[in-house]
Amino acid sequence: MARKRKGRDISGWLVIDKPAGMTSTAVVNKVRWAFDAKKAGHAGTLDPDATGVLAVALGEATKTVPFITDALKAYTFTVRLGQSTNTDDAEGEVIAQSDLRPDDEAIKAALGQFVGDIMQVPPKFSAVKIDGQRAYKLARDGEDVEIAARLLWVEELVMTDREDADHVTLEMTCGKGGYVRSIARDLGEALGCHGHVRELRRIWSGPFDAADGQTLETIESMAKQPELDQFLRPLEEGLGDLPEVKTTPEGATRLRNGNPGMVIASGVDYGEECWASLDGQAIAVGIYKAGELHPNRVFVRET
Repeated sequence: MARKRKGRDISGWLVIDKPAGMTSTAVVNKVRWAFDAKKAGHAGTLDPDATGVLAVALGEATKTVPFITDALKAYTFTVRLGQSTNTDDAEGEVIAQSDLRPDDEAIKAALGQFVGDIMQVPPKFSAVKIDGQRAYKLARDGEDVEIAARLLWVEELVMTDREDADHVTLEMTCGKGGYVRSIARDLGEALGCHGHVRELRRIWSGPFDAADGQTLETIESMAKQPELDQFLRPLEEGLGDLPEVKTTPEGATRLRNGNPGMVIASGVDYGEECWASLDGQAIAVGIYKAGELHPNRVFVRET
């Protein structure tokens, strides 16, 4: 018999302004401990040295993680020109150098090739799986890692600053699965001067903004205190990219039991994924068919 997981049945989203020097998993573990939550997860890994939005889901909000993971995200990052590293960031070993420093106009002209649908090869030091093993583990073991290119949607990539000849700061908005380190690497190659990421910050992810994020120090200082719950945001915020349909108390009962339930929908197409609410509270996510929602995710709340 499975052992019951200890902790509180608490649900919602917490926006952390992640500090540099920590893994995303370590941040989630600290948040889970501070809230004494049974279950926690995050929507989109940040590299250990990166900062900014790390959206942490507690309890039933973990069922909405895929919708935040799939949402657009924005990053600001500084590229060190003139050097390539084996990790594509400042933590790695320099493997190539160049004295060439392109001017601002050359950089701006090169950015266009990284906008729209692009094919991107993830860094060798990444969590991409190759034959069941993480690429970074293979790379650390000295193996010559070959990673297939994958499709990435880049909505915008613009130059925002040039502090000196060696550095350029960019801002990018992109879809799921983008690697900023790969953008820096490939931009350096396109310019003929090499490049890697010096600093990286995620400024927003879906509905969550770094300006609204809490520091880990604040969360730790209030750990296990009732006042900590004030920072939680409703799990419904994770469903913002899906259409909402209304249900009745009877329909909600059926949906909670995993059965199709009657909903009132406007502007929703047959077969479209949406979420059903009762009095503003999410009941289930599912597929709309002929006046009913067929649930594939049901939210279980304390009564």
